[in-house]
Amino acid sequence: MKNLSRKAEFPRLIPLLEWNNHHPWPPTGGLRHLVFNAKTNGFEKVVKRIGRRILIDEKAFFKWIDEQQKEAI
Repeated sequence: MKNLSRKAEFPRLIPLLEWNNHHPWPPTGGLRHLVFNAKTNGFEKVVKRIGRRILIDEKAFFKWIDEQQKEAI
């Protein structure tokens, strides 16, 4: 049986309001804007909703940033 670490199994989900405790950018207001427009900007891949709680998939966020860079070129 393989010994898998927890990090390998589960993505790090950060509550929207705690995002800036881990990363300086984007600020909470900018992140809320991305979440509000998630259906039109592709950010729905990053957002996980559990009831009223909004969680940000950290790995998916940085992947989304990379995709935006590729589209801009």
